[in-house]
Amino acid sequence: MALSKGSINTTYIIEAIKTKHEDMKDFLFTLGCYPGEEVTIISRLAGNYIINIKDARYSIDEGLANAIFV
Repeated sequence: MALSKGSINTTYIIEAIKTKHEDMKDFLFTLGCYPGEEVTIISRLAGNYIINIKDARYSIDEGLANAIFV
């Protein structure tokens, strides 16, 4: 399922990054979004997500959250 469908304060394992936009995929890789990594949704507000990856918090929009499959 896409990360955007996930629950708050739940840790997921990233299965894949699915997007046709190479720059979006590269950006997610710079954040540490690799298959096999853990990601936690900290909060969700107005289509923006605060996520925790490798002890760092990032804000991503719904488009990026839809590209991360867990």
